Amino acid sequence: MRRPLSILALALLLGPAFAQDVPAQSTPPAQAQPASPPDEKAAASDDPDAAESAATKVPLEEIRRYVNVYNAVKQAYVDPVDDKKLMSSAIKGLLLDLDPHSAYLEKRDAQEFDEDTSGAYDGIGVEVQQQPDGTVRVIAPIDDTPAARAGIKAGDLITAVDGKPLTPASDEDGQGPLRGKPGTDVKLTVVREGAAKPLDITVKRETIRVVSVRSRMLEPGYGYIRLSAFQADTASEFEKQLRKLQDGAGGKLRGLVLDLRSNPGGLLTSAVQIADDLLDSGKIVSTRGRISVSDAEFTAVPGDLMNGAPVVVIADAGSASASEVLAGALHDNKRARVIGSRTFGKGSVQTLLPLDNGDSVKLTTARYFTPSGKSIQARGIDPDVVLKPEKADAKPMDYTEAMLPGHLRGDEEIAGSNAGDVLEGDGPITAALTELKKPSATTAKAATPAAETRK
Repeated sequence: MRRPLSILALALLLGPAFAQDVPAQSTPPAQAQPASPPDEKAAASDDPDAAESAATKVPLEEIRRYVNVYNAVKQAYVDPVDDKKLMSSAIKGLLLDLDPHSAYLEKRDAQEFDEDTSGAYDGIGVEVQQQPDGTVRVIAPIDDTPAARAGIKAGDLITAVDGKPLTPASDEDGQGPLRGKPGTDVKLTVVREGAAKPLDITVKRETIRVVSVRSRMLEPGYGYIRLSAFQADTASEFEKQLRKLQDGAGGKLRGLVLDLRSNPGGLLTSAVQIADDLLDSGKIVSTRGRISVSDAEFTAVPGDLMNGAPVVVIADAGSASASEVLAGALHDNKRARVIGSRTFGKGSVQTLLPLDNGDSVKLTTARYFTPSGKSIQARGIDPDVVLKPEKADAKPMDYTEAMLPGHLRGDEEIAGSNAGDVLEGDGPITAALTELKKPSATTAKAATPAAETRK
């Protein structure tokens, strides 16, 4: 049974919401202070709604400007434009220049967003980030899915589907071009770093039921758990797999390798629960936003399921978001050593805010901070031990949070040219096991920036 977490719950402004990378909570935040009034005039008003009105009022001149442009398009554009389509474009434009992770989701898109975290949907099994020009960049293929089996790699840029170039209008019907009926083939045109020309890769869609937790015994007493994503049941499955490993080791493990390579993230609550499973005390992560209700702090409660046995985390350039939260929590609390390469650097919180018509707004509402107070945003987690790809000709990943157009600036931002590597194969697991057996494995040393240790 799950142990309670000491959580400062994150309340949402626009009613109950499902959130990716942030817990959906109905409990009001403890000791949350009301937001400061937007200005002195509003604060001094006798009207109790004055502050709210001042914060939400749109300047009349801006409304007129919008109406003028709207009318110009309706009257003079070369082809007739449907009112709904034009208004939808205007609404999406409100979010377009905020940051790469804020977006307007029509009803079907919002449902797919929910399906992704439940671990069942029809598609090819890949985490992507849509680019302003309509193309999509692969953050990571999900383990044992059609995309992974077909050879899709982190960092790939998908420019066309079934011979049709991807544009901002490619997803107008609300159904992403990578989604589709199970059993149907989809041909992807992929631009890959180091490839002389675009690759044509055919992938067969299927119902994706992501198994987010896998485990095995590496050697007697030394366990291995692979986390490929953070879904609703990932934490409970982690505990189940950990108990299975412990039973196989006679009741107690001598050490654990936790593999987070190319894990694109998911639900923050799952990452927090797993961190709590391995910590006896200490902060796990905090979030800070523009308004007080976006602030939250997660703290571990007593009860380390590993009973202090050493843990080594493997991470790479495809490890993002909730993966970075878990790695940062274990590292900063000196509970685990992190080996691999610098992580992706997605340190922002997205909250899904439902609207009355069934659509939703996915809005960036806060930043993550590790227990030491460091921001993950556009920096990532620096490993204690830097690993290199097994292939000598492998190139560093050319796609990180810091390289996304319009990304949130980070406190300790690292330029994209210093991106980490995507680490494939069993070599990192062997290195982690070796690290696990060292006497120093029980205490994480201060991280050495990967950029300074590379030769």
